[in-house]
Amino acid sequence: MNSPPPTPPASSAGNPAPSARVRVIRLLAEHGLSPNTDLGQHFLADENLVDLSLREAHLRPDDVVLEVGAGVGVLTRALAGGVAWVHAVEIDRRLAPLLAEVLHGQSNVTVHWDDAMRLALGTLSPAPTALVSNLPYAIATPVVVESTWQLPALRVWSVMVQREVADRWLAHPGDPSYGAPSVMIQLAAQPAFRRNVGREVFVPRPRVDSALVVLRRTGPGAAPALRGIVRAAFAQRRKTIANNLAAHGLNRADVTDLLDELGLPAAARAEHLAPDHYRILAERLPWPTTS
Repeated sequence: MNSPPPTPPASSAGNPAPSARVRVIRLLAEHGLSPNTDLGQHFLADENLVDLSLREAHLRPDDVVLEVGAGVGVLTRALAGGVAWVHAVEIDRRLAPLLAEVLHGQSNVTVHWDDAMRLALGTLSPAPTALVSNLPYAIATPVVVESTWQLPALRVWSVMVQREVADRWLAHPGDPSYGAPSVMIQLAAQPAFRRNVGREVFVPRPRVDSALVVLRRTGPGAAPALRGIVRAAFAQRRKTIANNLAAHGLNRADVTDLLDELGLPAAARAEHLAPDHYRILAERLPWPTTS
């Protein structure tokens, strides 16, 4: 496998090598491209953060990595140099010539020109064992949540996301940010690393702050009944969990009796229950398979 030639060091005349940000801007200009922010294109242009995301993921040579949002290939190329295979998903076909240039000689990369929300992740071969991405903000939560059950071989997620999204994923019961995504993710994984990231590391700079989050799998993704109970529980946050689940066909008395066993009041709301409480609800309550 031949890697692209490295960036030249500072010249003998004393001119410094261009920064990663400058290289990304130049690369886009050379191909006559500008980022499409409607697609969430804020390209990562900081090699230190690329190195950090790979290092904290503790990737292995035999790993198969899924990257959603390949962009200009900065992260893709770094991944390809250290793992067995990279599945890079990119929706913007304008980037094809640019990516072909950046990834020239990388024989262990498959670029999937598709919408990540429509791609059947479970059909990817070889199956991904890690998800490492600078995720487009609009799809970050559904991609990570659904990957917990669509990709059972995933053992680690190392993703750049909007800071508020990271807050929601890692929120605890009782926190205003705690919701269905918090429960779904924490049922399958636990945080191993988080670092807030400034806006200056992206091209163009986003209007929001970001965070690098690393999650490590601790259990299987939620089964359909468990997903159904979690979504129903948070459907109307102002209502009690007993009322929300009763509206989806469960017996209200059965729900309140189980809450009492768990040491929770009958008037408990969805945000009061820890992820393990939901697992018990799914095990003990006859969730309708058609719901």
